[in-house]
Amino acid sequence: MRAEITEKERVSAIKEAITIIRRNLPEYTYKCQDANSNGGIYKPIDNIEWTTGFWPGELWLSYLETGDEIFAHAAGILVTSFYERIKKHIAVDHHDMGFLYTPSCVAAWMIKRDAMAREAALMAADNLVSRFQEKGSFIQAWGAMGADDNYRYIIDCMLNLPLLYWATDETGDEKYRTIALRHTATCIANSFRPDYSSYHTFFMDKETGKPLRGETCQGYKADSSWARGQAWGVYGLALAYRHTGEHSYLDLFEKVSAYFMEKLPEDMIPYWDLIFQSGDEPRDSSSASIVACGFLDAADSYEKLQEYDKARKYRKAAKELLKAVYDTCMVHADESGINGLVKHGTYSKKSPYNTCTEAGVDECVSWGDYYWLEALVRLGGTWKSWW
Repeated sequence: MRAEITEKERVSAIKEAITIIRRNLPEYTYKCQDANSNGGIYKPIDNIEWTTGFWPGELWLSYLETGDEIFAHAAGILVTSFYERIKKHIAVDHHDMGFLYTPSCVAAWMIKRDAMAREAALMAADNLVSRFQEKGSFIQAWGAMGADDNYRYIIDCMLNLPLLYWATDETGDEKYRTIALRHTATCIANSFRPDYSSYHTFFMDKETGKPLRGETCQGYKADSSWARGQAWGVYGLALAYRHTGEHSYLDLFEKVSAYFMEKLPEDMIPYWDLIFQSGDEPRDSSSASIVACGFLDAADSYEKLQEYDKARKYRKAAKELLKAVYDTCMVHADESGINGLVKHGTYSKKSPYNTCTEAGVDECVSWGDYYWLEALVRLGGTWKSWW
């Protein structure tokens, strides 16, 4: 029987995380945190990466937990940076508007009613909508729009779609929600194999809009299942159900989740690709935290459906994943030479079969830190999701 994180451990982990975040404030208030650490330390960077929304997300979570205005003040400074970025269209020719603007600016609007944050998030939603391809019915991930070698989407985009649901809720304009639904339908139709593993990226025919082939960029190979991609699928489907009430999304969530859990090694920290269940390959602790968030979101949905057995099942599984991260990957506040929250993450691992540039292998990764803290806060039962 696998151990679950206890309430005492949850509270302790949040305290340790917030101690580290507070210590990091001077470094990352007027600069952003890089996507991954190098040798345990995050480099301060300009606001140009797809990952820079996660650090302000950690600040907002810290503010909600402590009430300390220093976290809100620092997050507000970063909101100004995000406003300038989208206003001036700096490094936003891609689909990651949700990762950027949901934990930074949607959060700021929800918590502080920051009008600049709301405007920035709506501009980001418009930018995301502009990447929708009618032929194929998907949001193009990267590259020049319509480019032959980039006429594709990636499974990660399931976490960008909540920004569109939020934009419809804010404005009453159904175009955002409609595009989110259309992209979701395309992803579900093509990205999941018969065994409920997932493709990282999927190419569509530019002329006909028909599906062409699934491939990988960051997974081990095209027909394996990249751990973080499977995790995005798990959390993305849970969120898709919450925003739509479409029960087929929840049914698929269960099957995609089962595949993820079946491929875990004994210690429950996934390898960077689920094709590996043992050996010396790098782990990706961030995938465990992402899935835990998805499980907790789904558990809330099952409770509202009065399916209490399933709610307990997924809450228990989330606690088991979080216990594994707590025991083997969590950074303690007194550790020297490391300023992230969670060790043993992997950004991109090069293989003979993929196309990625290797980076951030066995390091802290910004989304891993963020989703770890989100899961811990969410487990407390009072957090209102901004996804």
